[in-house]
Amino acid sequence: MAVCRDLWSRNLLALSLLFYFLLTLDVHARPANMSSSKDKSPATKDENEILPPDHLNGLKMEMDGHLNKDFHQEVFLGKDMEEFEEDSEPRRNRKKLIEIFAKVDVNKDRSVSAKEMQNWIVEKTKEHFKEAMEENKNSFRAVDPDGDGYVTWNEYKVKFLASKGFNETEVTDKIKKKEELKLDEETQEVLESLKDRWFQADNPPADQRLDEEEFLSFLHPEHSKGMLRYMVKEIVRDLDQDRDWKLTLSEFISLPVGTVENQQGQDIDDDWVKERKKEFEEVIDSDRDGIVTMNELEEYMDPMNEHNALNEAKQMIAVADENQNHRLELEEILRRKKRSTWRVWDPAAGCAVPDSIVK
Repeated sequence: MAVCRDLWSRNLLALSLLFYFLLTLDVHARPANMSSSKDKSPATKDENEILPPDHLNGLKMEMDGHLNKDFHQEVFLGKDMEEFEEDSEPRRNRKKLIEIFAKVDVNKDRSVSAKEMQNWIVEKTKEHFKEAMEENKNSFRAVDPDGDGYVTWNEYKVKFLASKGFNETEVTDKIKKKEELKLDEETQEVLESLKDRWFQADNPPADQRLDEEEFLSFLHPEHSKGMLRYMVKEIVRDLDQDRDWKLTLSEFISLPVGTVENQQGQDIDDDWVKERKKEFEEVIDSDRDGIVTMNELEEYMDPMNEHNALNEAKQMIAVADENQNHRLELEEILRRKKRSTWRVWDPAAGCAVPDSIVK
């Protein structure tokens, strides 16, 4: 029971006041293609510093095509999300959430309009952008040891292989002598993928090296229109079964063979498919023709698209808008919390959180 109580405390971000209406919009991420379902070794600290992250805060979709299940928390809490995760005291978290509500309510009328929520979402997205830029400074220094302000592909290649356990001096020497590097198949595949991405980030006129701004686009494609489109192209390529560079509903919701091993797994997959189907039909396919083009997916993925932010704001408000006035009031959230019968499940530990804990 002590273990379960500890887990309940660590999950209070999900149980907190405002998250009862935010989490209803969440999606269950499952593998979208065979490549994303492969077992991956945990990344080391060095790898995390210089590799493009799989998860990008404030983007609706992951790098591998999964839907971002934390998107609504990220665009509502911004940089405060980490603070909520670290602080498990329910009263403090409740107080913080009420304080955030007051900040969103700019005109202090005790309600939040769609426009106020839209502006808040844009502001929090900018916070994620700023955070990524700060992290990029450290990452760039890690791959630019001579401090000349540029990183060549070979310099990056050396640092990447060193992070994978290869001897940095030996790798550098072999590259200089143009000798073959004996790499395992998985490392070679990752390296080739990174190389394609690297040269995409090399803005014209291409000079075979990246400066700090280009390296930011390499790690965080959301910071560059060109790299965002490249990311979209990679996602479409992984999901597109007939190679027409468009996505049908069946392609978008398809699961790889062999991912369902039991009935419980089947139920999870069914939920995952329903969420992706809803997102495809109601959000991504903007012209409702049953086909998602690269342009539609790019618009959906663009974190600075204010039209998307307004749609998200309206959707988030509608979840708890009891009086149907198209505004969100603090009292509505409080009443929603009292009526909630949710039970939060921690699959890692197998502990269900009783309703009495969250009331």
